[in-house]
Amino acid sequence: MRFVLAAVAVSAAVLAGCAPVQSGPAASSGTDEQTGTLRIWLFDEVNRAPKEAVVKEAVEEFQKANQGVTVDVQYIQTSSRAERFKAAFSDPKSAPDVAEFGNTDLAGYVAGGGFAELDLSSWADSKDLLPAVLDTAKVDGKTYGVPWFVGVRALYYRTDVFTELNLKPPTKLDEIAPLARQIRAAKPDLLGISAGGKYTYAAMPFVWANGGDIATKSGDKYVAKIDSAESKAGLEQYTDLIADDICPAAQCAGNGGDASVEAFRAGKAAMVIGGDFNRKSVDASQAAGKYAVVPLPGKDAGSIAPAFAGGNLLGVLKGSERKTLANKFVQLLAGKQYQRKMFDAMGNMPTFGDVQDEVAKSTPAIGPFVKTLAAGTKFVPVSANWAKIDAQAVLPTLIQEVATKTADLDTASKKAADSMNAAFSS
Repeated sequence: MRFVLAAVAVSAAVLAGCAPVQSGPAASSGTDEQTGTLRIWLFDEVNRAPKEAVVKEAVEEFQKANQGVTVDVQYIQTSSRAERFKAAFSDPKSAPDVAEFGNTDLAGYVAGGGFAELDLSSWADSKDLLPAVLDTAKVDGKTYGVPWFVGVRALYYRTDVFTELNLKPPTKLDEIAPLARQIRAAKPDLLGISAGGKYTYAAMPFVWANGGDIATKSGDKYVAKIDSAESKAGLEQYTDLIADDICPAAQCAGNGGDASVEAFRAGKAAMVIGGDFNRKSVDASQAAGKYAVVPLPGKDAGSIAPAFAGGNLLGVLKGSERKTLANKFVQLLAGKQYQRKMFDAMGNMPTFGDVQDEVAKSTPAIGPFVKTLAAGTKFVPVSANWAKIDAQAVLPTLIQEVATKTADLDTASKKAADSMNAAFSS
């Protein structure tokens, strides 16, 4: 959703959401077979071998413990997941029993009748799931998936550049732009910070830290808040970074997260907002050994800006004829033992508090991301209509219009809010 650069595009696709699923609810099977083939869909990776090795180990353990069961794992492309899941929801016979899916897709999939509600109360591991992360697996208070990993972003910076210029990392958001300008003035060949006009998940912490939001729930529906005074204050801080004396619009306005991080990897930027899932790829880049990471600061000195809690879930399809087996497999693969193995293999951030503490001790480099999670995260509106808004690129368009000066902030944010409200009301 991938933890080498070549796979970052996969990550961005999964975390970005997809077209809404319009299929009617799948019939819930009354059967609960205890043998036969258990079908699993997982997301493919450009560098799939480490993930596949861990999954294979889990499959072998599961099959040994459940005689007469064969686990069939298929790796699907994230780019075609909307069509694949829509077809699966419409025809349970062709559907998997267990599937990996992005947490921003959850509300749409639940509205499409695709996933079964899960009861985790008797699962011992569940007590240590981080509450804020588990919330990303819920719709209307009901749990439909187990968080398999979580992804958050923090501030990467070039230690050699900061040392040479006698600089220190920013302690609050409004210090980033002046710091980035100072760096670019001293080193015109470097971007002060690699910011992207399409990099929504880098921009949103600025909005949230200033007290703004994408939308808030009013009654049974969401109402856009992206045009509030607080949201606009955050958007102004972020779009200020896309400027000729920091990160020129001609070069940066069209960039999403992948391109933003790539500029840092290539040694062309002094700072970037990057994910824990980017760490291994940065370690294999020109920035290797010359960077450090700190939590993205908040509005006030000493605070941490709320990060978007991205990540993937494992869930049980509503039409599965092997629900007990499916739940057991989800709890095995998404449990503490295999989340730790996935961290070691892929760098996936565990979703259990105690496992996070363990990996933070063994791998100090992830400390800033653990601190970011502990400080509190935010999420996109949990609405089936969010996928429409995401597909229409409402937020990236808003950021790009302001960054390129094709619209002022008031006009662009009002247009974005109107588009959101139309989608939320549809």
